[in-house]
Amino acid sequence: MPLDLQWPFPDFNKPYRLWQMRSSLVVCAVGMWSKIMIGSDWFNNVKVYNREVLIKALDGRPQRTPLVTVSNHHSCVDDPILWGILDWHHLLNPKVMRWSAAAHDICFTRKWHASFFAHGKTFPLCRGEGVYQWAMDFCVNLANAGNWIHFFPEGKVNLMNKEFHRLKWGVGRLITESKNCPLVIPFWHIGMDEVLPNKKPYIPRIGKVNGIILQH
Repeated sequence: MPLDLQWPFPDFNKPYRLWQMRSSLVVCAVGMWSKIMIGSDWFNNVKVYNREVLIKALDGRPQRTPLVTVSNHHSCVDDPILWGILDWHHLLNPKVMRWSAAAHDICFTRKWHASFFAHGKTFPLCRGEGVYQWAMDFCVNLANAGNWIHFFPEGKVNLMNKEFHRLKWGVGRLITESKNCPLVIPFWHIGMDEVLPNKKPYIPRIGKVNGIILQH
């Protein structure tokens, strides 16, 4: 772990009820914002194919079976806004919602940034430190507890949109070291770079059309 990064999570083996309460507030607030942005057709329209695949995995997978979702990465708001496609009872249940990785040198550079993202169930991944780093150990433990974990295996926002970046190996380690075989759902989305363009001013837009295709 880099010397400039303080691990933002409590010891989950000890009582951490106050941290859970704060986390619940962040997860629910962000979930509501995501639903308003693309899940309600109020501000943006979205067409989702095979949505039932993800819903079934959230509601009906065996206990302690981890769920791993992977997707392309087109905008800084892909996560969390993409999850606006879920039902309200998912978005308002922090125990159900995903854990996600974020670049430590972008999302965890200031104490209050780190606190917000950590309470929103995002852990700091240090790009360039490989698959055997503290964050991936943490991620494997999450999987072994049966959590949902989302990854952008390209490792950064793809500004080209027409071709993949080289996919990173972290998801491979996560699947290999999970005690129970994970349920893996890949999906592809388009249009999020219209909702938040990858250029200044970085202001979310409305009236855009998005598409999401989930693999059977």
